[in-house]
This record gives sequence, C-alpha cells and structure tokens, in this order.
Amino acid sequence: MYHLMQDANIDDKSESRLYIGNLDLRITEASLLKMFSPYGKIISEDFLWHTRGPKRGEPRGFAFIQYSTKEEAELAKEKMHGRFACGRPLVVRLAGEKCLLETADKSIKAASEGHKMLLIGGGSAMGQTTRTAKIAAIKNKLKSLDEESSRTKKQKQSDNIY
Repeated sequence: MYHLMQDANIDDKSESRLYIGNLDLRITEASLLKMFSPYGKIISEDFLWHTRGPKRGEPRGFAFIQYSTKEEAELAKEKMHGRFACGRPLVVRLAGEKCLLETADKSIKAASEGHKMLLIGGGSAMGQTTRTAKIAAIKNKLKSLDEESSRTKKQKQSDNIY
C-alpha cells in the first residue's frame, strides 16, 4: 500500500511541475518566483544555468517550478503561457507535457531524416553524379563570370587609352 501511495505522489509531482521556457536572460530567479507565486504555493524551483563553456554562469533561458497541487500548476499555466516578460512570450507547460512533446518531435525529425537518407542515399551513384554535375555547373558559371569580368576590364582600359 505504501508503494502505491508513493507512486501516486510521484505522479502528482509531475502533474504539478511546470516547465517555463523562452525566458529573457534579464529575468532573475527572484523575479520568476514573484511572477508565479500569485497562482499557488511554490514548493521548489529549478532555474537552470550554463555550467561550462563561454556562457558559463549565464541563465539557460528556462526553469522548472513545482506547485503544491496540480490545480495551482494548471492555473499558473493557463494564466502565464504566452504572457510577455521582458518582451518575450513565456512558454509554460506541465513538465511532463514538455518531455512528451520533445520526444514526439525528435521521433518525427528522426523519421523525416531517415526518409531524406533514403532519397539521397538510395541511388548513391545517381546522387554522386547529380552532386558532381552541380559542382561542375557552379565551376563553369564562376569561370564564365570571371572571363566576362576580364573582358569588361580590358574594354574599359582600351576605352580609356583612346
């Protein structure tokens, strides 16, 4: 029985945890909490920062806020999604929705990239020939433009002599 209750609490947590994205870099943890606190009791907040690289120490532009109830999270999502903060519309979703949407998006991209690979790699000899033909066409075009430019320069020089 305890195990079932524990699982229910995990589900409740995921349903009351919000993803907040598209945050302007000027938005601080304190201002984020101030914006979201009118909608319920915030029990935790994760404001993400770059931990390495040239942007180390700068905000990553998204955060997570955990409310005490699912209803509070839903209210905050309803009121804050699309609301402008520092000139940018906030993206507010249940954290679980964010994961589901990302996973679906990645699988769609993977499927379309696989499709592209079939089209490109399916007839590799034909694909190579087409690529080689395109490169040759570009080289010929550049050569003709260069020759045209040389003729124009020579013409101008001969015009200046007379």
